[in-house]
Amino acid sequence: MSGGKAELRHASFPLSFLLEPPEELEMSFIHVVESSDFPIQNLPYGIFSTKEQPKHRIGVAIGNQVLDLSAVKHLFDGPILSKHHHVFDQPTLNHFMGLGWEAWTEARAFLQKLLSADEPMLRDNMELRKRAFVPQTSAIMHLPAEIGDYTDFYSSRQHATNVGIMFRGKENALMPNWSVAHQLRQSGLAHVRTVNTLHLPVGYHGRSSSVVISGTPIRRPLGQMQPDETKPPVFGPCKLLDIELEMAFFAGPGNKLGEPIRISEAHKHIFGMVLMNDWSARDIQKWEYVPLGPFLGKSFGTTISPWVVTMEALQPFALPNPIQDPKPLPYLCDDQPYTFDINLFVALKGEGMSKPANICSSNFKHMYWTMKQQLTHHTVNGCNLRPGDLLASGTISGPDPENFGSMLELSWRGTKSIDLGNGQSRKFLQDGDEVIITGLSVSDVFLLPLALQAIAKEMVTESALGNVLEKCSQQDPSDALL
Repeated sequence: MSGGKAELRHASFPLSFLLEPPEELEMSFIHVVESSDFPIQNLPYGIFSTKEQPKHRIGVAIGNQVLDLSAVKHLFDGPILSKHHHVFDQPTLNHFMGLGWEAWTEARAFLQKLLSADEPMLRDNMELRKRAFVPQTSAIMHLPAEIGDYTDFYSSRQHATNVGIMFRGKENALMPNWSVAHQLRQSGLAHVRTVNTLHLPVGYHGRSSSVVISGTPIRRPLGQMQPDETKPPVFGPCKLLDIELEMAFFAGPGNKLGEPIRISEAHKHIFGMVLMNDWSARDIQKWEYVPLGPFLGKSFGTTISPWVVTMEALQPFALPNPIQDPKPLPYLCDDQPYTFDINLFVALKGEGMSKPANICSSNFKHMYWTMKQQLTHHTVNGCNLRPGDLLASGTISGPDPENFGSMLELSWRGTKSIDLGNGQSRKFLQDGDEVIITGLSVSDVFLLPLALQAIAKEMVTESALGNVLEKCSQQDPSDALL
């Protein structure tokens, strides 16, 4: 298999294609090396600026360049976009997302034509090319959209089962909306048959203001914890800082309040995907989550990758949907393939380590509920989505221990260490740890590499008793969950 891997670097990372084999595919007049993340088959959207031009603007990645759409907006001459050139002057993708599926398809087709080797419109206009292209090394990446609302789902059956076993025991691993226990009584004897009856994609409303772009340092949060269940709670820095391997999608056109989106139309409301790390403070979360669910244990930071790959670009990697038994309620039934084969990896690089150590290998196809089902369920009560809303998959865990998408699972609630090599190990994150999430999909024609990176920095805060700097403890905290 030819092609290369995305570099591990302290910067923003793409969700993008590599070519395999490049000579059989459409080429661009922009030089694209064989190992590039950004061939003409990808063309992800992002928001960038430069030191010379600090205004945020919409860009499309091609090779090692960013095409500034504000500089070429007048060239869009299709039936939809010719009337909406203003969307490419915006500092976020929200307006473009709001135009809908037909406009996205029109834009992609035009951009592939505009950037192709045989199209002279931009290729031969050197003055326009000078204004329209920015080297990626000069681009400063920003959040792709103004995220009005952020919803995090809980759609991995294996993750839900693992967490349930840890905290409720094997017999009560899945909550009632995941599973139903049927009591049978025969001949005066009680027999219990547990049926893993999955009913709905569970989710909760997250905090959109703390969603940040890849490469942003994350500070260890403060909060209440109860490490000893026989004593009152204590206040201090989180000692069980964790990652959650996720992916997320941006919503396109919204729906009116009170008008659900049918699953047959859901794909028209899904713009594209990013990688996500939903940082988690497990000790804070454990103390606070009953009865209303996550709050401060989650809201301190969520990291996403900067380039948004459209669903049209991802179609070569679509798979049949998972078998759901029993069959979901009719409003959630859908036979169109909308599961994607994306191999996902999590690596961790601690201070003093020469290279990252891989700690997790999973796959997006392990999700029980599809994105279309998540979006449909989200709106079935009449809840109105808006362009730029972010909907996340939840932790992506597979059936084997190496597929577990959180350190909570990998260390099995802190009862075993995660080996990083060279004498290093972890149960949860330490200050200065660097987390790198990458992914790769393979088809007969494409490779799909994607990556995300962020650093868990030490937490320094002012004490409530005065300007006393408090540094987080790095002592082994595994007993806090036991």
